[in-house]
This record gives sequence, structure tokens and C-alpha cells, in this order.
Amino acid sequence: MRILGIDTSTRYLSLGCWDGLKVYEYNLELGTRHSSLLAPTIKRVAQALGWGISEIDYFACGLGPGSFTGIRVGMAAIKGLGWALRKPLIGIASLDILAMNAASAEGLIVPVVDAKRNLIYCSIYKAKGGSIKRIAPYMLLRCKDLLKKIKPGSMMLGDAIALYKEDILNAARGVIILDKDCWYPKGRNIIKLALESIKAKKITSAFEIKPIYLYPKECQVR
Repeated sequence: MRILGIDTSTRYLSLGCWDGLKVYEYNLELGTRHSSLLAPTIKRVAQALGWGISEIDYFACGLGPGSFTGIRVGMAAIKGLGWALRKPLIGIASLDILAMNAASAEGLIVPVVDAKRNLIYCSIYKAKGGSIKRIAPYMLLRCKDLLKKIKPGSMMLGDAIALYKEDILNAARGVIILDKDCWYPKGRNIIKLALESIKAKKITSAFEIKPIYLYPKECQVR
């Protein structure tokens, strides 16, 4: 079984592959260049593994929340591959992928992603035994409103920390801020969550997969 998964919800392209035995990942900072570099990167990675694109059994994609443009670029690519090749797709919330960076620890995980307009995309997870369980909805909040929900000892990670670190440390006692290397989704976590979805038979098609947008409809691109 072969899986190729991507997440383009942040300034990083996170790409993971599974050949049935090993996980391969490629994490590259692209900024706003996802649209021009995503397709050639997928092709280059597949060639390096000796894969033909048609030989991939499942395509996985981060659904957001995150950059509107990045999410649309990534989903368009995966939907196009899934439709053209008649292959099943796996949609994974980008906050879930990010939270997996702290799954090896035990306790509460709070991923925080800059949503612009002084807002944060966030949720809360409980980590145990290398897995995570989401215990709060996906949220779009002001930092001060999120901080009211955080318990001491929670682990925080994500690019919003660069903007709100001082506010977090002043308002939330006992919070653990993870290193910057943990602030973006990783390809290996896309694969781990994709495998869990396949096992649970949570797969979809190019016609059914949908992004996770938390902004009100009037703020979204139509």
C-alpha cells in the first residue's frame, strides 16, 4: 500500500509518503509559493521513491484551518489526482496534524495557528501513548479568549506563538511552549493519521472532500 499526503495550510509544504514499510517525509518552507512548487515537488518526490503517480493507492490532504490560499492549492492538487486516477482521498484537519508533533508526551496539547485579524485557529487535545484525542472543537478565537480555556501544564505549539508569546506567558501559568521546530505540520504525522483513517475506513472521494474554514462565510472567497 502506498500513500502520499500533503499539508499546505501554513508557509511550509509538509509532504509524507508511505510504502507499506517506511515513512518518508519532506518539509520545505515555501512561503507563498505553494501554487508554483507543489506539483513539481510531488513529482520529484515520487520519482525519488521510484513511484509512478498512478501506483499510489491513497492521497491524503490537510483540510485546514489555515491559509485560505494554501488550503485551496493543496486540496485542488489532491482532488485532481484523486479524480483523474480514481483513487480514494483522506482528509485530515491541519490542527490534528500539528498537534501530533507533541503526541510523544502526555498531557494537554494546544496548537495555535495565526489566523490574521488578531485571531487564532486553535483546539485542545489530550496526548497519551503516542496518540491524540481532540477534546475541544476547532476554534477561531482571540488570544485572550483562548487563554481562559488553557489549563496549567498544557503544551502549546504553532506559528501564532511568535505573535502572542508574551501574552501567553503573562496570562497562562505553567504553560509549556514547545520549540519552534514543532510549530508546523510534519509529513510523518500526515501519514500516521492517514493510516488511522484507513483502518477506521474514514476515506472519501474527490467530490466529497471539503476544507475546514472557520471564518464566517462573508469573510471567505466565493
